[in-house]
Amino acid sequence: MTTLMKSLLALALSFMFAACSTPQSEPAPTGNSWIALFNGHNLDGWTPKFAGYELGHNLNNTFRVEDSLLRVSYEGYDTFSNEFGHLFYESPFSHYVLRLEYRFEGKQAPGGASWAYKNSGAMLHSQPPATMGLEQAFPVSLEAQLLGGDEAGSRPTANLCTPGTHVYLADTLTTAHCINAEGPTFRGEEWVTIDLVVLGDSIIHHVVGNDTVLTYTRPHIGGDFIPDGYAVKEGSPLSEGYICLQAESHPLSFRRVELLPLKAD
Repeated sequence: MTTLMKSLLALALSFMFAACSTPQSEPAPTGNSWIALFNGHNLDGWTPKFAGYELGHNLNNTFRVEDSLLRVSYEGYDTFSNEFGHLFYESPFSHYVLRLEYRFEGKQAPGGASWAYKNSGAMLHSQPPATMGLEQAFPVSLEAQLLGGDEAGSRPTANLCTPGTHVYLADTLTTAHCINAEGPTFRGEEWVTIDLVVLGDSIIHHVVGNDTVLTYTRPHIGGDFIPDGYAVKEGSPLSEGYICLQAESHPLSFRRVELLPLKAD
């Protein structure tokens, strides 16, 4: 890791841990200020995109706000038929800490795949929502995977999946679609806090609680899930992009979606 990367990481983590030491309702001032991407009242600033539907169509009211929570709900579905959804925030970002508090709730929608049980994600450095094809299931992005476990077995949260992208682990190009984190397994419906420290196209950390469970570098376009005719060439670095939240057939709620901008220098 270069001296510059170490300095950026130290800065980002100092902001993040300062915030962790304050009450959850009062993010710590750090020179930069936390931005509440989800306002607790409505979905202002967010736009849904579902596979098979036009941008802006909120299929079966999947994304909704109830009791001050941003919910991914399947109450309006008779069965789930691969209508994978993503809820995009309106602005792209490059250097930041994204903080999520989430929990899985209830039962998976009928028709959902076994791998999608207690499975969702936050997509980082995503392609713009307007560039997604009508039938496109997943945006080109870096997915910080949100997972819950069953009664037995390891199923760590904060893994990485890479639709249309590649990364480096310890200076080695990694082309696996999903990369496991060294994180905990959460089996119930408890609230889980994840921080995603994103420093452009240099280095990204997944942090659960106060533990860094996954680090990768040099994200770029590559591999599977690149749409036909995609305008960005393979090998192009991913230095910024949109943030979106997934809907993959299991209900969950978010009570915090906040972002701390970081200076690129």
